[in-house]
Amino acid sequence: MTPETILLDHGAGGKLAHRLTTEVMLPILGNPILDGLHDGAIFDLPAGRVAFSTDTYTVTPLFFPGGSIGDLAVNGTVNDVAMCGARPIFLSLALVIEEGLTMAELERILKDVAVAARRAGVAVVTGDTKVVPRGAADKIFINTAGIGVVAEGVNIGGHRARPGDKVLLSGSIADHGMTIMTQRAELGLAMEMQSDSAPLNGMVQRMLAAAPGIHVLRDPTRGGLGTALCEIALQSRVAIRIDEAAVPVRPAVAGACELLGFDPLYVANEGKLIALVAPEDEAAVLAAMRADAYGEAACTIGEVTVGSPGQVTLTTGIGGERIVDMLAGEQLPRIC
Repeated sequence: MTPETILLDHGAGGKLAHRLTTEVMLPILGNPILDGLHDGAIFDLPAGRVAFSTDTYTVTPLFFPGGSIGDLAVNGTVNDVAMCGARPIFLSLALVIEEGLTMAELERILKDVAVAARRAGVAVVTGDTKVVPRGAADKIFINTAGIGVVAEGVNIGGHRARPGDKVLLSGSIADHGMTIMTQRAELGLAMEMQSDSAPLNGMVQRMLAAAPGIHVLRDPTRGGLGTALCEIALQSRVAIRIDEAAVPVRPAVAGACELLGFDPLYVANEGKLIALVAPEDEAAVLAAMRADAYGEAACTIGEVTVGSPGQVTLTTGIGGERIVDMLAGEQLPRIC
């Protein structure tokens, strides 16, 4: 019989570890490459430059409105690869599980991984599992690495912003971070919001089909929109100006931020992207974004200027201006 909780023996490389892989993981995640149970994955890649990214995920609670640590781990790495202008193809999945995690929780997480991978059109082709003693981890940590291919003629990077470029945003900000915070604080507002965790690779491919010359793509995760724009401005040695009134924030999210004292500009997102494009490409890229389910609320929020290199300014709702700096310290406990 399968134990109801994860035991240290599940990470010892013996019978229980084998059964965990073959009886729990493979039925959920299996595919022709993973089913071989090699120490690594062997596969062919289409022609083109290769994009490669890795990230590690830890979040409390493990399950939240709009997602879980499972789909977060898939979407986050899929999006990081997509922000290189690449089409993600393969993922690895490594689990660090704390002894005592229930088997039901693990199976639910793995099912969320499988659903998210199918939605993003990627395959989990290799992985690893470690089990640590009680108290040595926060239930489960997940590492995913992703590989994708960049099409000919696509050249995207944080250093490529140019004065005159338009700054586009795919939708409302701060949904993920405030959902996690309100869940932890058990506020009534938690029922009015959900995480925006989503795969953005399909939207990116639509955008590149409309305008292969997109200059910059970035998903504003930890540090939020404000920090991401500051990083781009520094890399490109340009200034960026955005309009507060143009940046969408859902009413419930804005209310939670005000109640808890957070600035939405610095709250993490897990299903939004920023695009910096030449003015002549603005309309086509916006139309492509709005044609995607995850970009229906896409909008222009500002532009690149010739001001002080690295400076980001915000035109406020009352017509004033303030400097948007990088996030200093940690505004929120870890949420991704």
